[in-house]
Amino acid sequence: MAAPSQTEILPPVEDDRVEPKHFVAFFAMTFAMFMVLVDIQVVSAALPEMQAGLSASADEIPWIQTSYLIAKVIAVPLSGFLLRAFSTRYTFTFAAAGFTLMSVMCATATTINEMILWRALQGFIGGPLVPAVFATGFTIFPRSKQHIVGPTIALVATLGPTLGPTLGGYLTELLSWHWIFLINVVPGIFVTVAGWLLIDFDKPSFKLLEHFDWLGLVGMAMFLGALQFALQEGPREDWFESRYIVAGVALSATGAFLFFWRAFTAHTPIVDLTAFRDRNFWTGCIFGFVLGVGLHGLTYLYPIYLASVRDYSPLQIGQTMFVTGLSQFLMAPIAGRLAARFDLRILIAVAFAVFAIGTWQLTYVTKDWDFYELLMPQILRGSSLMLAIATINIMALGTLSADRLKNASAIYTLTRNFGGAVGLAVLNTILNKRMDLHLARLRESVTWGRQQVEETLQSFTEGLSALGSDARMAALRRLAGVVRQEALVKAFADTFLTLTVIYLSVVVLLVIVRRPQR
Repeated sequence: MAAPSQTEILPPVEDDRVEPKHFVAFFAMTFAMFMVLVDIQVVSAALPEMQAGLSASADEIPWIQTSYLIAKVIAVPLSGFLLRAFSTRYTFTFAAAGFTLMSVMCATATTINEMILWRALQGFIGGPLVPAVFATGFTIFPRSKQHIVGPTIALVATLGPTLGPTLGGYLTELLSWHWIFLINVVPGIFVTVAGWLLIDFDKPSFKLLEHFDWLGLVGMAMFLGALQFALQEGPREDWFESRYIVAGVALSATGAFLFFWRAFTAHTPIVDLTAFRDRNFWTGCIFGFVLGVGLHGLTYLYPIYLASVRDYSPLQIGQTMFVTGLSQFLMAPIAGRLAARFDLRILIAVAFAVFAIGTWQLTYVTKDWDFYELLMPQILRGSSLMLAIATINIMALGTLSADRLKNASAIYTLTRNFGGAVGLAVLNTILNKRMDLHLARLRESVTWGRQQVEETLQSFTEGLSALGSDARMAALRRLAGVVRQEALVKAFADTFLTLTVIYLSVVVLLVIVRRPQR
């Protein structure tokens, strides 16, 4: 046979193989991520029962949530440094074991102070679990499988907060509030053991500890912790009318100055901000921030509407909101296929537009809306959030080098969490302010001498005639309740309109995003 005239040079082929034990390790890590995200919202359904069981006041009980979120928001950006210094194996295993132990301590708490302490430690120790999953998913899997990794992480990231109220409602009503923490024990042991035995993606770099930036850590804790406190308590304290909120904002500003000064001058900064040089990363962080607003915002607004307007129990609220979780689950494989075939920028635009359509439908809400009226908005919300998060994950993190992924994953997770915090604060403030406005307008219409008001009041009085001389006063209270409920429903419609505008306006940013390579 004649020898070939020249050697054929083949292009390099990416190695698509992933070790089976790495698949198992990634599954265990995503399950731990699910546990952490569920714990953000699972407590909300059990707060009344916890208040009674812990003999807490109405002012003390919100700190069960606030302490968890403040501690978690400090730990998340720190996790990038921890993953580099101690490796994924040690950081993840310690975080999973500590989160499980703190869950047990929360279940055994007998006073509100004990509960606040254990919840804070639970949030801080479990903080690195979510960034570890993002960094691992885009490190051990080749780029050809990112359309699988992105939707998988997105499914967990969206199902956790969405199913939290549902799970909390079932456990509280069928068992007791203690089980919202005890349910973490068996899965927590599993993921801890699996992490220790299977994770070998990287090695620790203890030399980083020689230049640990303690001053930067203090600045970051002041900056993020005080800001989270202000966002959490601001709507309830009427913002700058409270000296505590003013002090929190001032402390946050001081911490921000110290943190950013150290980030640009320290030998080894506590958070490496160089990932922001990548245009797709910082635009992805903005999109993640907006996603946090929609994900946590509607998870907060739906239960309030169903409880205060429809008088639903926690179990009924969970059953109604299950539609969103089911939509996200069904959309996950579809989102993966779409991400492999189409331009990610187009998919993000479609996802945001679909979400906006769902919130626009909610602007027509009335006091009579029930499961079936909320069905389509929930389907649109669940499917659009899944598509958006799956594609944004790939766009923001999929093109970064492995040495930048750990810090970038921590920052990306932080922006989404802060999107949720800012969204809750803004939406709660809008809801309160618009309710006051509509209440004032309705009171101007509900006056003595108007025929419809007089007839309604007379009808209420006749219906309460069994109360005798107190019937008239009871009828007035009932009429006031009707007016207040109507004002609340109108405020909900205005809040949903705000979400619609936010999601439509952010699509403009897509014009500056580079098209990621498939």
